[in-house]
Amino acid sequence: MEEDGKKGGIGYRLLYGIVYLHALLPFRVLYILSDILYLLAYHVVRYRRKVVRKNLANAFPEKTGKGRQAIERKFYRHLCDYFVETIKTLRISDAEIRKRMKFENPEMVNRLVKESGSCLLSLGHYANWEWVPSIGLYLTEGVNTGLIYKQLSSDAFDRLFLKIRSRFNSLPIEKRRTYRTMVKARDEKLPVVVGFLLDQRPPRHVTEYWTRFLNQDTLIETGLERIARSLTLPVVYLDIKKVKRGRYVGRFFVITPDASIEPKYAVTERYARKLESTILNEPGYYLWSHDRWKFTKFAPVEPESDKTVTCES
Repeated sequence: MEEDGKKGGIGYRLLYGIVYLHALLPFRVLYILSDILYLLAYHVVRYRRKVVRKNLANAFPEKTGKGRQAIERKFYRHLCDYFVETIKTLRISDAEIRKRMKFENPEMVNRLVKESGSCLLSLGHYANWEWVPSIGLYLTEGVNTGLIYKQLSSDAFDRLFLKIRSRFNSLPIEKRRTYRTMVKARDEKLPVVVGFLLDQRPPRHVTEYWTRFLNQDTLIETGLERIARSLTLPVVYLDIKKVKRGRYVGRFFVITPDASIEPKYAVTERYARKLESTILNEPGYYLWSHDRWKFTKFAPVEPESDKTVTCES
């Protein structure tokens, strides 16, 4: 049983086989499955409905119940689309992903990498973040890409997501190895663009930067800022818009050309404002099922373990 998952055991092989077979299906069939999944998740299982409703009520107290319910329904429909799109990543071609995940101004990132050696990319759990590693198809040849992730408690699911996130020659980087990976890239003069999903709920004992975000006191992870300041790197923000089902457009904005010259927490605060603007523009595509605001500003919180139980990150 110890071999299962970690070293190609039956659990992982079974999971991978099921997902792979679904990845062979065309998008039109996958979206039919998504519609069925929506009915089950929203109306039958009621997946995390209490968390979603609490988050929406706190984020949009000015909206009516019907207004928040409209966002809620759009979120669940999108979540199911995200699920089948993530599965499809295993078998999607480079040509197809370029049609479905477009980047308007990759020349900005290419310029920053040329000037600074590497670049850090900040984004949130918005639209389809699993397709963001396809940015490598738009970058100058020789520029490597990576995405920071938090290890899942299920070895089988962890291996599956590593497989998915390795598409387009992207390197998944476990959160605890981020700094040493970036230092190694610098020392070996390897240009790299690394994406950080900064809206995960950080362990309370790790950082103490709080800001107002979506009408609530919110604890923000500062790891990207600390790494960027230490290595004098530029930071950009990726704004993603869902144009229609299965079609996304990303646009990059410079947060700073050099984090080391910025006041403390300025980079983190600018990121929070950018992400908030993205969400407010179309709130239905944000990950409202994540218990983002579990911690309150003055409540004592016990440290979390290094592993997470869910697959949502």
